[in-house]
Amino acid sequence: MKTKLGLLYGGKSAEHEVSLLTAKAVMNALDHGKFDIFPIFITKEGTWIKGTKIEGEIKGVEELQFVNEGENVSPISLSADEFDVIFPLLHGPNGEDGTVQGVLELLNIPYVGNGVLASAAGMDKVVMKQLFAQAGLPQPNYVWCIRSEWEQNSEKIYKEIEGKLGYPCFVKPANLGSSVGISKCSNREELEYAFAEALKFDRKVIIEEGIIGREIEVGVMGNEQPACSVIGEILPQADFYDYEAKYVSGSTGLVIPADILEEAAERMKEQAIRSFKALDCSGLIRADFFLTEDGSLLINEVNTMPGFTPISMFPMLWQEAGMTYPEIIEHLIDLGIQRHKEKQKIQYSI
Repeated sequence: MKTKLGLLYGGKSAEHEVSLLTAKAVMNALDHGKFDIFPIFITKEGTWIKGTKIEGEIKGVEELQFVNEGENVSPISLSADEFDVIFPLLHGPNGEDGTVQGVLELLNIPYVGNGVLASAAGMDKVVMKQLFAQAGLPQPNYVWCIRSEWEQNSEKIYKEIEGKLGYPCFVKPANLGSSVGISKCSNREELEYAFAEALKFDRKVIIEEGIIGREIEVGVMGNEQPACSVIGEILPQADFYDYEAKYVSGSTGLVIPADILEEAAERMKEQAIRSFKALDCSGLIRADFFLTEDGSLLINEVNTMPGFTPISMFPMLWQEAGMTYPEIIEHLIDLGIQRHKEKQKIQYSI
């Protein structure tokens, strides 16, 4: 009997287009002999459109944006009778941040990936770093503030950054991914511009010290017993691994497996698992680290819904570990169903 799989994609987010690229890749990789695939598209305005079953290859993202025979639906009209499991292929706020996961929890529909808490904490870089500190994970120094604080006394914030972090530093929206709104700053003028840019996308910004080191990443999959992929290294051609390099040009060099000492690799995997548990993750994460010349390992962040485009790091790491792209997707679907079954053991009455 086929699994009725709902693929949720698009979203009211600056990462809407990234989600479309991910959805196209996943839809084309799934085995139609095992799954009945139903698209659920969220427009940039937040409208949900439930389409008819996908029967063949998706050739362009424009096919995903306009589900010709779809109907507008309310999220709460979805039901477990329609779907065995839903795969939220959403990136950024209003999708990767626990909001959609909360809806699916209330509807009691199995879904792929992280739950409400892990999704929310993983989306907010400030909260994530505070939890990492509690777990004893070494990480770069950072400063953060909200828009109103910056508007009231930007000079005080700039001086704090210059005193604690210095230049270069990176200014980021706290609740966004895919390098959207991120700027590298080498002086006060660039810092001022970076704040204006980051605050277009969030009310909270995080400023991180610039680290001289190699950018190393590892994938983690599992629920109660997470496992790590092989380790990969990013070799950016620009100042940093930006949106263009990630999703458009593919110009960044990826070295898989990374050429690092076994001791550093094991230390990194141990810290990746610790970060997974610190956020109470399930399903998957991609954990990003800096490896410095003196051998120090600093966790930068984790991504609770990493991209699945053909040039994305997460699937490539697991393919190097021996899993094909369709096998990775099917394993994540199985993990989502398993977690849902485990949660059904919880008693809600006294």
